[in-house]
Amino acid sequence: MSRIAGKLILITGASSGIGAACARRFAVEGADLVLWARRADRLERLAAELGAEHRVKLSVAQVDVRDRGAVDRAAEALVRAGRIPDVLINSAGLASGMTKIQEGDPEDWDRMIDTNLKGLLNVTRAILPHMIARGRGHIVNIGSTAGHQTYPMGNVYNATKFGVRALTEGMNLDVAGTPIRVSSVDPGLVETEFSEVRFHGDRQRAKSVYQGLQPLTGDDVADTIAYVVNLPEHVNILDVVIMPTAQRNVYVVHRET
Repeated sequence: MSRIAGKLILITGASSGIGAACARRFAVEGADLVLWARRADRLERLAAELGAEHRVKLSVAQVDVRDRGAVDRAAEALVRAGRIPDVLINSAGLASGMTKIQEGDPEDWDRMIDTNLKGLLNVTRAILPHMIARGRGHIVNIGSTAGHQTYPMGNVYNATKFGVRALTEGMNLDVAGTPIRVSSVDPGLVETEFSEVRFHGDRQRAKSVYQGLQPLTGDDVADTIAYVVNLPEHVNILDVVIMPTAQRNVYVVHRET
């Protein structure tokens, strides 16, 4: 049974990776979509693709979640139009750099903290009060196995994803007594642009992360998110950890040689 058709779903970081996969998955389900991302050209291409294939209402906006003013303006425009999201997918996130803390680049740190934590907070703060006032809504945060186990040279990225995990738990406590649901979906190895971004465009190094195994795809994660969102409103999945079969935790990964 699909409970997704006709719902309004806001997806951040929608121009690529898990965010774009979610847009495609929810369009198939018949949801109306609001897509936010920094890269307007990619958003427009995705919107054209979805508009040609599916009969759904769709709008896009160039929004950098790190920019609180831009987030607030985009959210206010939705509220004025009577388009309060039924579901918010906080998908915008990234890793930037992978070095020991004593060798780290503070610009990388700022980029991760401002996107993964403050960006998620900016969007949630702009949308959640309207969900509460209306009496329904579901927030899904995209976490990571990096929020469950630290690994060498993950330091600040680990810290941000542990923070996302804590925020998800805290949000659930804060909305107790309301019908609002808050969930986290925490993937392991997913082959998207993630590693290429982390390694500042070094495609060869990025490709090596997934060598010798079949990683998750963005579509795999989107399927899981769709499952969580599609559950009856009295069911709230607090946290789902999803990994490729070849991976058992952040350290144990079987690679074919």
